Amino acid sequence: MSGQAPGRPRLVDRLAGRKRPDPADEVDAIAAVTERLAVLLAAGVPAPSAWSNVGADSISGADADVLAVAATAARLGDPVAPAIVDSLPARPEASAAWPVLAAAWGVAAESGAPLAGSLRELAAVLRDEAQLRREVRAALAGPAASARLVMALPAIAVLFGATLGFDTLGVLFGNPIGLACLALGLASLWGGHRWNLALAARAGRSRVDAGLELELLAIAMSSGSSIDRARALTRDTIVRFVPHAGDGAEVDAVLGLAARAGAPVAELLRAEAFRLRRAARSAGVERAAALGVRLMLPLGLCVLPAFVLLGVAPLMISVVTGTLGGAR
Repeated sequence: MSGQAPGRPRLVDRLAGRKRPDPADEVDAIAAVTERLAVLLAAGVPAPSAWSNVGADSISGADADVLAVAATAARLGDPVAPAIVDSLPARPEASAAWPVLAAAWGVAAESGAPLAGSLRELAAVLRDEAQLRREVRAALAGPAASARLVMALPAIAVLFGATLGFDTLGVLFGNPIGLACLALGLASLWGGHRWNLALAARAGRSRVDAGLELELLAIAMSSGSSIDRARALTRDTIVRFVPHAGDGAEVDAVLGLAARAGAPVAELLRAEAFRLRRAARSAGVERAAALGVRLMLPLGLCVLPAFVLLGVAPLMISVVTGTLGGAR
């Protein structure tokens, strides 16, 4: 459920020219829900009441449906985390941050860790991810606009030829060679468009669950649980709710370091989680910055040939046929 590429559909839609909300909004909305839950629980509000009132005016659509499912589960005394995750397949438009909130809630509830403090820490993590998405979106804006402009060049060439008095449209639709140019040109445009979308999707891919297992283990240990029990609970939660968050190798490395150095495990876990989130942010910004260069490939191999086939070749054919016709 969390294996989806958060932010990918919206970034692709932006390159395709379709208007979509800020890709950080979906994460920010869940961060706001998380913060409100923390405040209400710290004030002594029971969990069912907190879930019922926390997001009435802050989220809508599929996210509001998921929140209603969580509130119903809390009111009935059922586990909230499984209810959230089980409701997501039927709501593909819901935020990718829901499994992260569900995992944190499940670990805190089962380990007996302070829910309010755990949710405050999770909200900070989600805000950090939302900021990463904004930075990546800003870095992608220029290349995406350039790609849309370049894709329009063949159409501009056709209109330019017609404006100058050449029968480019007649050649494209009424001449066998023109029809071949039209077919090849449109195929090249389609290929370049799909290639652009794939490059943008790869550049805009981000992970809302970076460092999550480390954070969850720190939450579990804040309850006073032993390392072994907290580790087992965290791994089970990751496998159930956020299966693509990692294989636990980072956790094992931190635990090994703590055992060798005798350092506080929770602090090391949070420091490593912070490092992983910063690394994810840097990688995302670097991919976005490199997109402008990578877009030169579909430009050179697809769009420019389409420009020649749809704009230049019909013009030349029109000139040649007009000259030969005049000579006769």
